[in-house]
Amino acid sequence: MSRLLILGATSGIARAVAAKFASEGYDLYLAGRDTGQLARDARDLEVRYRVKASAVRFDVLDCDGHQMFYDALQPKPGGLICAVGYMGIQATAEKSFEETRKILDTNFTGIVSILNRVAADFEGRKEGFIIGISSVAGDRGRRSNYLYGSAKAGLTAYLSGLRGRMCRVGVPVLTIKPGYVRTSMTAGLDLPEILMGEPEEAAEDIYRALKQNRHEVYTKWFWKYIMLVIKSIPERFFKRMDL
Repeated sequence: MSRLLILGATSGIARAVAAKFASEGYDLYLAGRDTGQLARDARDLEVRYRVKASAVRFDVLDCDGHQMFYDALQPKPGGLICAVGYMGIQATAEKSFEETRKILDTNFTGIVSILNRVAADFEGRKEGFIIGISSVAGDRGRRSNYLYGSAKAGLTAYLSGLRGRMCRVGVPVLTIKPGYVRTSMTAGLDLPEILMGEPEEAAEDIYRALKQNRHEVYTKWFWKYIMLVIKSIPERFFKRMDL
């Protein structure tokens, strides 16, 4: 079984994904900034699932260091899951471009930087798979989080184009669009309980979608239909809605 690189591996979804793929026999690179937590997670996965797991430091905002980061991975991964995400604070970002830039660079620019490098390697080897975790927030701009949503919209479009490029060499690219998932990102937000998903449910959806060679998946499944309704609302009404 090949080795999987998980970027943003301390996120709630990423930790559930790591456990799911480890249970299926994948060795793991857990990449992120908190190498202490990642090292503890790696050891736990090794004990529980009898796989190889290692913690590696990765900063999505350090674009200049991305090539060095990827070159140092030996052996090279046979798959990548990008779970990097930063919702930020919309109200702060409206007044501070520093916060705006952090939201855009974390959720789009930095991800594109590292995925370009990984895609070039997979393309040359004609093997591997790429899974990018975007968001339903990218399906339509809403006043409450349109900066985060615009970055995720860009990521969704990027993954769509990358899918077209990589299909010529047999490398699948899968876009995941989570709705509300019970993680640290959503902690403290006033969200309807009936719409909440668990990280483990998202991980199962991601693994199943990869095995089924899907292109794009909403998790939970009903978000596909929720977003169809939201996207169908005429702009003259939608702009007045408190969303």
